[in-house]
Amino acid sequence: MIDTELEEYYRHLFVSDLPLLDVRAPVEFVRGAFPMATNLPLLNDEERSEVGSCYKTFGQEAAIELGHTLISGDIKSARIEQWRYYLQKHPEAHLYCFRGGLRSRTTQQWLAEQGIDVPLIPGGYKAMRTFLLKQFETLTNKREVFVLGGYTGVGKTTVINQLRGGVDLEGYAKHRGSSFGQRAEAQPSQINFENALAVDVLKKNHQNCRSFVFEDEGRIIGRCAVPLELLSKIRSAPVVLLRAEFSERVNAIYQEYVCGINNGILLHGPEAENKQALYLLGSLQKIKKRLGGSAHDRIEHLMRSALAEDALSSDGRGGKLFHEQWIADLLTHYYDKMYDYQLSQKQNKVVFCGNYAEVLAWFEANGN
Repeated sequence: MIDTELEEYYRHLFVSDLPLLDVRAPVEFVRGAFPMATNLPLLNDEERSEVGSCYKTFGQEAAIELGHTLISGDIKSARIEQWRYYLQKHPEAHLYCFRGGLRSRTTQQWLAEQGIDVPLIPGGYKAMRTFLLKQFETLTNKREVFVLGGYTGVGKTTVINQLRGGVDLEGYAKHRGSSFGQRAEAQPSQINFENALAVDVLKKNHQNCRSFVFEDEGRIIGRCAVPLELLSKIRSAPVVLLRAEFSERVNAIYQEYVCGINNGILLHGPEAENKQALYLLGSLQKIKKRLGGSAHDRIEHLMRSALAEDALSSDGRGGKLFHEQWIADLLTHYYDKMYDYQLSQKQNKVVFCGNYAEVLAWFEANGN
């Protein structure tokens, strides 16, 4: 298989969402994996460490012999049964290890002995990730890039997810990008963030989107970092500004950050009220220095009043008015001022400004 054919094979795997059987050790999988992959290792972490040490000391043949000794009898049968069960559910799956070498070939052979054929991916995880990163760079250079900007709460993410070429950076980072941005799900590793982002760009290119649209982001989204080359493109790209009424923005933030639509950890379980209070007050504390003492104290007082009213009401929403007051205060005296400054640095890049329907129509008419 020549390089071009191999690249087309990788492309097919990713754009088709084919299931992937990853037989690397769990520690490798946690460090970095693909969105479609399931980890059913040939060697667990301890076994991998033993075999690796043996390889360094005594060479490949001794390491292979040790591996067969460690994975034999009931252990071998149990692992084959795991793979067999997975492949019954996902008969279209493809198999890989780190480099497409000994572990994946051994797995393929053991399955073949059971009458089960599964394709082995040449080059394994390493070559597939290299392909993804190369494609991500190539495609974001090839397609026009737009940035969707606007004040906090205008609904940028909703628009991004309506666009054929919209790429939701915050969605893949599992974080809203602000001090209040924590979500129920843990954030991915940096490698998993990059992998998911690259797969999405690859799919959108396959669907013939004419441009990519990213939300106006900084370098860091929670603990995930936007790749530097992409960040450079975002900072130099044409900007489309999304507008919304102030009252709409306040309500959107109330629904998302207080009612917990996107923060399920806040409102579930016996400690829901305490979790919500810790989340809101803790998030506010993170920006205390930037807010200034008096503004922080004023907003904290409104927040505590809102939480107290929530606790006393039958539906947990009695503090809505106080919540709207602290949200409005925070927008007016912090987030809006901060965005006004950021926007002043890129005012010459703004190519359109409108509400939700107008922005969607503009993108439809101008390359998305």
